[in-house]
Amino acid sequence: MPTGDVLAEARDLRRAFGGRTVLDGVSLTLRAGEVTGFVGANGAGKTTTIRLMLGLARGEGESLFLGRPLNAWGAPGRIVGAVLGGIAGHPKHRVRAHLRMVAAGCGAPDARVDELLETVGLAGAAGLRLSQLSLGMAQRVGIAQALLGNPPVLVLDEPANGLDPHAIRWLRDFLRAQAAEGRAVMVSSHLLGEMEQLADRVVVLSRGRVAAASPVADLLSRVSTRSVVTVQTPDLPRLERLVRERGGRLQPVGGPSAHITGLDRVRVSALAAEGGVPLHWLSEESPSLEDFYLSIAEEEFSIS
Repeated sequence: MPTGDVLAEARDLRRAFGGRTVLDGVSLTLRAGEVTGFVGANGAGKTTTIRLMLGLARGEGESLFLGRPLNAWGAPGRIVGAVLGGIAGHPKHRVRAHLRMVAAGCGAPDARVDELLETVGLAGAAGLRLSQLSLGMAQRVGIAQALLGNPPVLVLDEPANGLDPHAIRWLRDFLRAQAAEGRAVMVSSHLLGEMEQLADRVVVLSRGRVAAASPVADLLSRVSTRSVVTVQTPDLPRLERLVRERGGRLQPVGGPSAHITGLDRVRVSALAAEGGVPLHWLSEESPSLEDFYLSIAEEEFSIS
């Protein structure tokens, strides 16, 4: 399918437990050739959203995969592959045998198992029992299992949990490669910094509601206006006047140092040069995607 085609979508998902609203009108789309990061703090409702989308929990709203509900497809494993944490297999079963059993259920040949074991780098571990796998190896087996039916949609719930940096990098590169093949990939995570490197688009979930949904670059451009410039100068009063005239704000932080908001470091540098203000230090710190999420969460809390 062409890149950008909508392969899966959730519409107005709602869910309540014991009178407490867990999801409140969550909608999102997954597009071919893109990694969609589904981010939010633990308890924001990410797993519940995924379970509703896959038909593993009850709630309101609808989810469509290739234009149809998942239960309308005769072989759901050929439409969407999911990694929801852990491997649903007997601990004594060996990796290859486990995957062959799952493959039989979705109509995939045994050769597909060996192909995927090579793809995820576990050909040498095919004879291990599931109970012998490290966390990183188990995650790779789960991904291989999800891909057995060669589905166009791949959904992973917190796949980086507990992984070491090497395993996280492998996972990031692997998922980018899956999107490059035309799949729609959805990854939920509370590690927002990781999404800056992995995702094309981000859906930010806060307290059961979608707080933002856009390309990562757009979100980062929104937070870049909140960057903080740190300066050191022997003439803070004159620099403060110049900054204020250009719509910025200077906040002294002790001695010759100050923080400036509302202007980036290039504009501050130009102002100082034009006004004859010597600068002994100039640096800029831009907020991250995590900073953006925290600001959204605080805003929601203040209006709840």
